[in-house]
Amino acid sequence: MRRLANWCVLGIILVSCPSSLAAAAYPPINPSTTLPSFRQQSVPTKSTFSRLRDSLIRSIWSIPCNENGKISGAKATASGSGAPPSTLLARYGGDVVLRFNIRSPEEAVALTEAVNVLFLDVWEFNSDWVDIRLAKDVVPSLLGLLPPSLRHAHTPLMHDLAQTIFESYPSPNFDQPPLSTKDDRRPFSPVLQTSESTDQTNIFFRDYQPLSVIIPWMRLLQSLFPTHVRMINIGVSYEGRDIPALRAGVHPKNADKPSGPRKTIVVTGGSHAREWISTSSVNYVAYSFITAYGKIPKMTKLLEEFDWVFIPTLNPDGYVYTWENDRLWRKNRQETSLRFCKGVDLDHSYGFQWDHESSSANNPCSESFAGDGPFQGVEARRFANWARNETQRNNVSIVAFVDLHSYSQQILYPYSYSCVTTPPTLENLEELAIGLAKAIRLTDGGEEYGVTAACEGSVTVSSTADNKGPPRTRMESGGGSALDWFYHELKVKYSYQIKLRDTGSYGFLLPSKNIVPTGKDALAAMEYMGKFLLGNKGIEMTKGEGEGEERGNGGERYTESGGEEEEEEEEEEEAENGQRKKLVTEAAGGEDGVLMREGRRDEDNDGYEGGDWEMDFELRRRRRK
Repeated sequence: MRRLANWCVLGIILVSCPSSLAAAAYPPINPSTTLPSFRQQSVPTKSTFSRLRDSLIRSIWSIPCNENGKISGAKATASGSGAPPSTLLARYGGDVVLRFNIRSPEEAVALTEAVNVLFLDVWEFNSDWVDIRLAKDVVPSLLGLLPPSLRHAHTPLMHDLAQTIFESYPSPNFDQPPLSTKDDRRPFSPVLQTSESTDQTNIFFRDYQPLSVIIPWMRLLQSLFPTHVRMINIGVSYEGRDIPALRAGVHPKNADKPSGPRKTIVVTGGSHAREWISTSSVNYVAYSFITAYGKIPKMTKLLEEFDWVFIPTLNPDGYVYTWENDRLWRKNRQETSLRFCKGVDLDHSYGFQWDHESSSANNPCSESFAGDGPFQGVEARRFANWARNETQRNNVSIVAFVDLHSYSQQILYPYSYSCVTTPPTLENLEELAIGLAKAIRLTDGGEEYGVTAACEGSVTVSSTADNKGPPRTRMESGGGSALDWFYHELKVKYSYQIKLRDTGSYGFLLPSKNIVPTGKDALAAMEYMGKFLLGNKGIEMTKGEGEGEERGNGGERYTESGGEEEEEEEEEEEAENGQRKKLVTEAAGGEDGVLMREGRRDEDNDGYEGGDWEMDFELRRRRRK
């Protein structure tokens, strides 16, 4: 089935990306302006299969051929001799990314003010450092606004931003081995395969994909797996594009048990257009869940117990714009009060604690512009309306919300708008967040993800020991986030924002070789979350995962022998408790003479639970007197 899906992907992409650019959903990247022309090279004679494969790949990326059928525009070949085209050099050739190390609240305040004055692009930040993109010519002006301690506290992360951006776009590599492997040549067997090596031969995850490829791919999954997959529409973007999603889940029918609201987990990506790895990770998790149904017991159970809604990009207009024009575009593409400054930051546009006070949030030219009012971001408003409609009218209970972003490798929980207010379910949020980080760390890659409140990375810590110093200064407004809105307004108990790989080496320009490893990080986290929500805290195994003692949905213990050993243990425990109670009662002189120092009476089983069975014998003390 997966090999069939691979070929169907190629076919449907070919249909959706015809040679006539006018027939495409939107004009693809123009190789003459974005991708460089390189020397025409002689191509050795290839088999019919190889020529067909290469033709399909050229069609996927809309790479034109000249009259002789040779490639006239593409990225560097396997030899790596390509250079960025003039358009990229003109836009990014003079830019660098600097990391400033923050050691005091005063330094954070000074850097924040300088960033706002110069309207700089803050890539990422936490309590220790801030990454900023700026033109080399602006560096002296920035340093002039900073205190002496910060003027030498920075290091360059990217010396050649244009080249790094150029390398983030996909390119056909004709020296790659064919898609077939020894696993693909195995004889047909009716036994379902559960091998996890298929991601190595899946062409879809070899590179980042444009929206014109993602949407047909989603339709393909719906067609191949109609029993448990539906393609839905969350809403319509500002420029009129659908916001597509995949809803995966199976609803077993049980006439004896009335069905309540369907528990649903929502996983989103692409709120910020330039964070391509978030979009690809949502797709990877969706594909892994969908293709595992009926093959891997633990995944099958998660699809039976929950609906999973996967939204690859909440910002389709911005995502398209990053492919066609500006790779580092962040916001959506709607008009603002300033004609030359388009876009609203969707993750600051939600209604809960919407913030328009900070200088960055109220400037249309800022990368974190929150709009002129709550929910002015069209896509944020449509998404919120969809979520409310699902819970109020469609018998849906959203039990978890996960918003994937990049970068910095952090798992963030509410609140984002303030560190002063403590979420009422803080312990539950921290417990699951720590489990998610551990699940990721135990994958093959073993990446470390930090766990903290979302507000911690966006504000400076007070300089006083009791944390009662002057008001905290924000590097960026934390109000109006989807994280806080789902948690507070929609009452989603487990709401998280996960910032994926890396920690700054590439930032938003993570090479395509990291698509699968990062997708596995997200998949491990989602699997753990599903198990946790089943009631077994994600630690114990669900039935069918392993041998020996296991745990079921509610965390109850059972064994493969049908529960007989559990019943015997319970009987022995009850007998032991009864014997202990009898001895204590006799020593105290009767029921009324027993006073518990710790623990309480359990009326259901007529025993005692809690404490260490330490008791005061009041009657014995009276006898001594």
